[in-house]
Amino acid sequence: MSSSHLVETVALRKTLFEKLKAKENRLMELERLMSEPNLPRQQLSAYAREHGSLTDVVSYFRRYRQLIERWEQAGQILEGSEDKELQDLAHEEQETVGAELRVLVEELQKKLVRTHEDYRTSVIMEIRAGTGGEEAALFASELFRMYCRYAERRGWKVELLNRNATDLGGVKEAIVSIEGPEAFWRLRHESGTHRVQRVPQTEASGRIHTSAATVAVLPEPEEVEVELKPDEVKMEFMHSSGPGGQNVNKVCSAVRLVHIPTGITVCIQDEQSQHKNRVKAFRVLQARLLDHYSRQQEAERSSLRRSQIGTGDRSEKIRTYNFPQNRVTDHRIDFTMYNLGEFLDGALDDVIERLIAHEVERRLAEL
Repeated sequence: MSSSHLVETVALRKTLFEKLKAKENRLMELERLMSEPNLPRQQLSAYAREHGSLTDVVSYFRRYRQLIERWEQAGQILEGSEDKELQDLAHEEQETVGAELRVLVEELQKKLVRTHEDYRTSVIMEIRAGTGGEEAALFASELFRMYCRYAERRGWKVELLNRNATDLGGVKEAIVSIEGPEAFWRLRHESGTHRVQRVPQTEASGRIHTSAATVAVLPEPEEVEVELKPDEVKMEFMHSSGPGGQNVNKVCSAVRLVHIPTGITVCIQDEQSQHKNRVKAFRVLQARLLDHYSRQQEAERSSLRRSQIGTGDRSEKIRTYNFPQNRVTDHRIDFTMYNLGEFLDGALDDVIERLIAHEVERRLAEL
């Protein structure tokens, strides 16, 4: 392989190299900032999060430069030595280094486009029944189970925060916390409108109906990231509601929070304990506020939400689940599978990997 061929196949483009160098400089700056005495806890936490997201990509970048140096050293031997044995060793070295470089550059480009936000390990997922009445609630319940099964397959921790059930076993709303490596990076593209086409259990004539449920995936903030001032949050206590149960309508265990500046409202009633519902409600409120402020900042900085991938816009129809055809179609990447049963049992990785690849390609193009 000639030097020019190496540049064409495995070397980083100048713009990407410069961005990686800037990340390395930022990492070193963060290490200096974190060592300063009397640093406020909130600032230290923010620096630590950013430092953690940069460490991996910078280590890959440093390995890349080491390999390039080895390649160039071997090239110098090929150009300056007439020793046949040395030339053979140099050729072998370049082949070995070139193979590793190809793999490393591909991984490096993926890591380059990820922000510290993408490395969050805890998300709050909200699933709500949309148009379609009871059938939509039943579908929302299946989506809830699907994501719990996916989390189980990946060894993630799932905590139910709130579940508003219907008499027939559906859910009007389910809110869960999911925690595990790459949780936000892998689930962020599930935000949007999920459409189901099937014959409802309540349909006697056998006609296919279309219903929908919405999914929101919110990164869960650390306590210091979102400041909640007591005078900005209105708290109310209510009787729980639902299809039945010993505690329903007997004690004021349900908690409703209203964030006055934004109007964001959270209602949690899953626990019989008012205190537990209050703690969960504040977790959900903080996640929604982080999402709200992040969207505001992104809108001000650029039009990053032009693409359907990664926008998190719950108004978008992102996927259709067609039961008669055993079909799942993701409309953002125009990808269709015929394994609906397995998909609803949590086998999501095939689609998620394609969505991630599409997102990486889009972000690289923007660079």
